[in-house]
Amino acid sequence: MRYEPIDKELFVTNRNRLTKELKPGSLAVFNSNDTMPTNADGTMPFRQNNDLFYLTGIEQEESILLICPGFREEKKREILFLRQPNEHLEKWYGHKLTKEEAKAISGIETVMWLQDFDGMFHHLMAMGGVEFVYLNTNEHYRSEVTVQTRDARFIDWCQAKYPLHTYQRVAPVMANLRRAKQKQEIDLIQSACDITEKGFRRVLKFTKPGVKEYEIEAEYVHEFIRHGSKGFAYTPIIASGKNNIVLHYIENNLECKAGELVLLDVAAEYANYNSDLTRTIPVSGKFSARQKEVYNAVLRIQREAFKMLRPNVIYFDYQKEVEKMMESELLKLKLISDTDIKNQDPENPAFRKYFYHGTSHMLGLDVHDLGNMHDNVQIGSVWTIEPGIYIKEEGFGIRLENNVLIGEKGNIDLMKSIPIEVEEIEELMN
Repeated sequence: MRYEPIDKELFVTNRNRLTKELKPGSLAVFNSNDTMPTNADGTMPFRQNNDLFYLTGIEQEESILLICPGFREEKKREILFLRQPNEHLEKWYGHKLTKEEAKAISGIETVMWLQDFDGMFHHLMAMGGVEFVYLNTNEHYRSEVTVQTRDARFIDWCQAKYPLHTYQRVAPVMANLRRAKQKQEIDLIQSACDITEKGFRRVLKFTKPGVKEYEIEAEYVHEFIRHGSKGFAYTPIIASGKNNIVLHYIENNLECKAGELVLLDVAAEYANYNSDLTRTIPVSGKFSARQKEVYNAVLRIQREAFKMLRPNVIYFDYQKEVEKMMESELLKLKLISDTDIKNQDPENPAFRKYFYHGTSHMLGLDVHDLGNMHDNVQIGSVWTIEPGIYIKEEGFGIRLENNVLIGEKGNIDLMKSIPIEVEEIEELMN
């Protein structure tokens, strides 16, 4: 692995926290993600199921975790199943974890080979005092699952073979556990933010009229990988000119031209934890008066939102307050008028022409991390703050985004050292 080893106590603590949330007589099952095909014999890069990683630190495919807290044999209350290494695998695909290595990473004492899973699972289901079986699914509020996952196949198999057990959803439990971050998790997110900063500072010195958006992308990925990241936390958005106003522009194939802005929604991952940065910079190294005026309006909103996103606030109430600030700034910018506001459709208010997305989302192992957006904001959770103004008729948009740890006494900006002021950006670019 590219990152420094993570202390196994993080995963031990995470499993203990999960165990406290399970009903007596429970068995919880977590499957790794599939290795997804492309064409012919090609595959996509493997990405571990985040819940399994959160509980074990294991990044290997075809892995399964069983947790059965009430089983009489203490050593079998946690069992990790792995694909057994062999000479063929090693020659073609490289090293696979030994039992001893998996124990050292996860803190799980009992590690077995995958071929022993069916027998042990049947033993636990039949003789382990199991009544409730917790199975995992992707219940993220923005998910759109169109292929059958390893978890889904396991659910079909398990319910067909053991129809009279009581099945429970583990996804809500995991979402609640993952919302507030442990100290080690915060440190890993901070590392991702620090690597992102290195990439952004590199790009500030590189960007000039005539460079292609994909050349900027290449500068980022070079810097990310050389500092131990596997690369981008998400598909990078490098949007120059009129593409500034497209939220998820990912083609990154145009030339950056003098006088334009380039919106950079690009960030690194580290040890599977993510950062999420957006900056908007002038291709020529200097903002026009109008660009600067809009930029500073967005920055004012971001800084006020930083103060507002606090423990026990409901996200959707916070979003409404941000929208009020946005309305005020748009009036000052003469993009909307008092008449527009007076005559607006309450379901499609005037500000939405220029600001058409949410201001924040949770961040962690998923870029849009798990958690109930209708619950109170929680101490220890990490959020983005990313207002934007997009002016189609003027041909540019601006978004600014930082990552924030919700603290008890005050928020902590994990990206406080990343340039954001107009003057600092212009100075670094020139």
